[in-house]
Amino acid sequence: MNDRSKKTISTSALELARKVLAIEADAVSGLISRLDERFTDAVGLILACRGRVVVSGVGKSGHIARKIASTLASTGTPAFFVHAAEAGHGDLGMITRDDVVLALSNSGESDELLTIIPLIKRRGAKLIALTGNPDSSLAREADAHLDAQVAQEACPLNLAPTASTTAALALGDALAIALLDARGFNEQDFARAHPGGALGRKLLTHVSEVMRTGKDIPAVLATASFSDMLMEISRKGMGMTAILGSDRKVVGIFTDGDLRRTLETKPDVRSVQIAEVMKRSPRTIAPHKLAAEAVELMERHKINQLLVVSEAGELVGALNMHDLFRARVI
Repeated sequence: MNDRSKKTISTSALELARKVLAIEADAVSGLISRLDERFTDAVGLILACRGRVVVSGVGKSGHIARKIASTLASTGTPAFFVHAAEAGHGDLGMITRDDVVLALSNSGESDELLTIIPLIKRRGAKLIALTGNPDSSLAREADAHLDAQVAQEACPLNLAPTASTTAALALGDALAIALLDARGFNEQDFARAHPGGALGRKLLTHVSEVMRTGKDIPAVLATASFSDMLMEISRKGMGMTAILGSDRKVVGIFTDGDLRRTLETKPDVRSVQIAEVMKRSPRTIAPHKLAAEAVELMERHKINQLLVVSEAGELVGALNMHDLFRARVI
């Protein structure tokens, strides 16, 4: 292929890609003006549901239905996907009278869905139809209809489901987020549904799970020598040590930064007393706090280490930024 042919193909591909994106963008923006009480009716049906939302479809609509079910489930609305064809061969048993069925079909005339709709209605389950044809059989049978009609597909043949599936997906997202808001679903709820993700780690990990404990905690008594304190900092490798009183409660902290500042004013540290150079009333955090709160505290006060203390002020742990990085909280 010569350079001229490559350039022609490249220009044609870019023009077509831009046209596809423009058509699909128009398809999604066109939904806005058609949102009305039918959408709020659908939200109300799902909020009143005592069971789960069963999302169903076939073909490309089935793929979109599966994604919508996943989005609903991860944002506080219990949902699962049932393939319409499989429902007609036994999976209909998954649907109960307490459920709401969300059926997707661009034409609204999918045989697999129309076959099971009477049985779903007979069970007493509510039906929400998401179609591109408000006059379709599926739309007429529904308790609420979501209109995902598009002017044209992005496919040059106007055949392959493209703009229609994009519109259906966007409308499903709108439904999920409206439900999320109505339920008061928050970041903590989202984290509980995503314990393996970054947000889950950030919002569900507690200080007690990432802090150093026992012999790994750098600590010396306030009566110890300056050299003993330096040895403790070096052994534990946290760039600091806690200073404890006779009752083992935290009375101060001494960090690498404090050492540099001390050496600037007291080159001969052999006679230096810890109480003279330690930082009193250090920043601390409780072990039951979220690790994300420790991050916020460190960033706000521009520090790299935190002492973890009990309600009585006793030292129970220590952590620094590296511990939080290892736990992937940051």
